Order: sequence, then structure tokens, then C-alpha cells
Amino acid sequence: MMEEKILYKEESYKIIGICMNIHSVMGNGFLEAVYSEVLEKEFKKNNIPFEKEKKLEIFFNGEKLSKTYRADFLCFDEIIIELKSVNFLHENFSKQLQNYLKATNKKLGILINFGEKSLNYKRIINL
Repeated sequence: MMEEKILYKEESYKIIGICMNIHSVMGNGFLEAVYSEVLEKEFKKNNIPFEKEKKLEIFFNGEKLSKTYRADFLCFDEIIIELKSVNFLHENFSKQLQNYLKATNKKLGILINFGEKSLNYKRIINL
């Protein structure tokens, strides 16, 4: 049986592990901005290369649009991190992240929700 290669496995594992730790310490119920600030501190502490609120260019049929997309975080210059603090992850969030991946030509996005009783996350891949 062929082993399936997981895209950015090590990097994803580190990011999700940090988020799980934050959630286990803080729990749910804070605004997204609070988790974002803590995540920034933890990324620095754990030497995760990131850019916060990174402005990414959007393309349609190879043509650059004047509108841009601001990712909550861009880690390792390749992984878009979208943070939420909501009761549940609506399917629209996944679709939105999928669209941003396509429009920015990035391969992996991680949707992270701190708003539930336990951390909920989704890896979204741009094929």
C-alpha cells in the first residue's frame, strides 16, 4: 500500500499543537483577537516563521486583482492560518479558505476554531 504524503506535515503538527496548548490553558469564550495575540507570542517562542495579518494578492485567470486578502497568519511562507472563535465551524468558512488558497496559489490552509469546548481545526488543501 502506498503511503499518502501529508502536505507540510511537520509544520502543521507544530502549529496545531501550539493551538491545542493555547486552548487547553485558556479554554473557549475569548474573542478571536485574544487568541490571535496569544498565538503570535507562542509562534515567536516556538520559532515558527510567520507574518500576522499578511496581505496576499488575489488572482483571477492569471490576472492580479486590485483587492487583496488579509490572512490571519501566513506561516512558513506557505500555510494560511484562519482563526475563528465561534460556536461551530460553518461549512462557509472552509469554502472561503478554499477560495483564498486558489486565489493566492497557496497549497495548505488551516482553519482553527477556539470557540468550541475542544479545539476544532480543519486542514484545507488546494489541489
